[in-house]
Amino acid sequence: MGLRFAEGSEETYRYPLTIGHLLDRALITSADQEIIYRDEIRYTYREFARRVGRLASLLSSLGGEEGTTISVLDWDSHRYLEAYFAVPMMGAVLQSVNVRLPLEQILYTLVHTNPSVILVHRDFFHLVEDIRKAVPGLNAIVAILDGSDEPLPPWAAGEYETLSEAASAGFPFRDFDENAIATTFFTSGTTGNPKGVCFSHRQLVLHAMALCGHSGDTRHRGFGIDDVYMPLTPMFHVHAWGMPYVATMLGLKQVYPGRYDAAMICKLRTQHGVTYSHGVPTILQMILAAAEETNTDLSGWMMVIGGSALAPALFEEGRRRGMELVCAYGMSETGPILTVTRRAPRTDAGAADEGYLLTRAGVPIPLVSARIVDENMNTLPNDGRARGELVVRAPWLTPCYVGDEAGSKALWRGGWLHTQDVATIDRQGNVTICDRLKDIIKSGGEWIDSILLEGIIAGAAGVSEVAVIAVPDDQWGERPLAVVVPAVGQGVTLEAINAPIQDLIAKGAVTRYAKLERFVIVSELPRTSVGKIDKKKLRAQFVASPSADHRPVAGTAG
Repeated sequence: MGLRFAEGSEETYRYPLTIGHLLDRALITSADQEIIYRDEIRYTYREFARRVGRLASLLSSLGGEEGTTISVLDWDSHRYLEAYFAVPMMGAVLQSVNVRLPLEQILYTLVHTNPSVILVHRDFFHLVEDIRKAVPGLNAIVAILDGSDEPLPPWAAGEYETLSEAASAGFPFRDFDENAIATTFFTSGTTGNPKGVCFSHRQLVLHAMALCGHSGDTRHRGFGIDDVYMPLTPMFHVHAWGMPYVATMLGLKQVYPGRYDAAMICKLRTQHGVTYSHGVPTILQMILAAAEETNTDLSGWMMVIGGSALAPALFEEGRRRGMELVCAYGMSETGPILTVTRRAPRTDAGAADEGYLLTRAGVPIPLVSARIVDENMNTLPNDGRARGELVVRAPWLTPCYVGDEAGSKALWRGGWLHTQDVATIDRQGNVTICDRLKDIIKSGGEWIDSILLEGIIAGAAGVSEVAVIAVPDDQWGERPLAVVVPAVGQGVTLEAINAPIQDLIAKGAVTRYAKLERFVIVSELPRTSVGKIDKKKLRAQFVASPSADHRPVAGTAG
C-alpha cells in the first residue's frame, strides 16, 4: 500500500499558488527597493504594497467584485503594475486592453468581457463615449490624468491618484482557489476579430517560476537581484511576457517608461543603469538608432527579443554596441514564453555558430514539452532536419479561446496546443522556427521558408528591412516576393538581393527556387498592434493584384 499525503492539522496553511504570494518575499528582502515611472514618480516596494491595497479598496467601492472584470487602457506604468497585482489579488479578472487595436476591435474585446470598472489614460479619453455605449454593465470609469492639469471629464468617477490616495491601504485580501481566472486579454491576430484567452493564478505563478529557472539552463548571465528591469514589451500584451511578475517576485529595481519614446528610453537606461529588458526587433532597432543620436552607452544591457525573427545583421549591430541579445519564442496562447536561446559550450562556440544559435527560437524552458508532428500527429525525429508543426504542453497554456468552441478544439487537437508554426528540433533541443504554416512558400514542388529568406536578404547591400510573401505563379504555383525597405541614402538592386541567395544555392543550403525574379520597394513595412510585420496587409496589397508589375527598373532602387 502506497504512502498517502498527510492531512495536516486544522492550522496547517495550504499554500495556494496565487499572484499575491509573488509579492510576499519581496516585502521581506526588498522593501526599500524602488519602482520608478519615467522621470516623474518613484517609490519603494513597501509603498507599492500599500498602493496595491488602496487600488483594491477603490475598485471594490466602485463595484469591482470577485469574479468581475476590471479593464485597463494605459501605457507601461507603475499604475499598470499595481493593477497586475491588485485586480487578481481581490479575486477579480484583469483585462489588459490592447490600445493599439482599431476602435471597433477594442469595443469588441470590451463587449465580450463586460467590465464593471475601466481605468482609462487621458490619451484614450476620445474612446470613452463609444465604450460607454457598448458596455452595458459598466459601473464606473476612472480617469488617469498622468500629471496633466486638465479638468476631470464629466463621465469620470474620479482621478486615479486622487481616488487611490483617499482609499484604504488595508484591503482584506483573502486566499481563494489558485485555479481562479486572474487575467484575460485578446490576441493580436491578423485575421478576423481578436480571440480571447485567459489565465489562472496557478498558471501565472508557474510561468514566473519557470522563467527564473531558465537562467541556469541557457548559459546566459540570467535575470537576478542585481538587475535593473525595464519592460519594452507593452504591458497590455501577454502580461509583458510575464516578466513584471518575475521582477516583482525577485524584488528588483523596476523602471517603467510610459508611452515608448526612444530618447526617454535611452535617458532612463543611463539614469537608472537599466540592465535587462525585452521587446520585439522593431524596439531594438529604434533603441540602436536613438543611442547613436544621443551617444547612449548600451554595453551590458541584456535584451530578450521575441515576437518575430531577429535578423542576423540586427543581432550583430546590437552585439557591436555591447548588448547581450537573447531570443525567446512563444504566443499569446502560451502565456507566452516557451523557449529561450541557449549558448553553446565555450569550447564549441565559434562566432558564427554563436550568432546562429542566439537568433533561433531556443530550447524549451523548464516544464515545457515540445515536439514536431506531421498532419496526422505522428511525432517526427529531433534531428534538426525533419520539419513539422510545433506542438506544446506546459502548465500555463490557455485552456481555450473564450466563447469559441471550434477554435478551442482546433487549438488543442490531439491533446497538444498547436502553434501553427513549422519548426525543426535538433538533438540538443534547439527549436528553429522555419515559418508560419500560412506563410510558407510552395514553389516548383519545393518548400521555401519565408523567415529563412528574409534573414538572407536582410544582409544584402542596401537593405534595411525586408518581408517575403508568396505570390501566385502560373508556372511554379507560388513564387517569393521580397518587400524591401532600403537603408537611408542607399539603392537596392535585384543583383544585390540575389547575391547572398545564390551563394547559399551554390553550397546546397537553400533550394534554387529561392532566387528572386522581382522585389518591391516600400518606405515602411506595415505592422500589427504589437510590432510584428503584418503579412496579411502585404498579401492584400501585392497578391490581390498579381498581374500588376511591381518589378523595379533594372539596376535602380525601384
